[in-house]
Amino acid sequence: MTISFVFKLVLVLLLLFILGNLGRALFVLVKGENSAPMSQYLGRRVLFSVLVVMLLLLALASGIITPNPRPY
Repeated sequence: MTISFVFKLVLVLLLLFILGNLGRALFVLVKGENSAPMSQYLGRRVLFSVLVVMLLLLALASGIITPNPRPY
């Protein structure tokens, strides 16, 4: 497995974790559970979103991934 494949796999897993936290926050909002505050799940979502952006910038800077030169 190449480093590019592993990096993309990590990004996909982080994005799935972000969606899971967003769904859990929605469930807490709708059901009104008091076990954990909704802000905990939303805070995790924001934290991992920042992590994804930082990983993308790091990968672009190090050359692990390359942007599309012609976007049209």
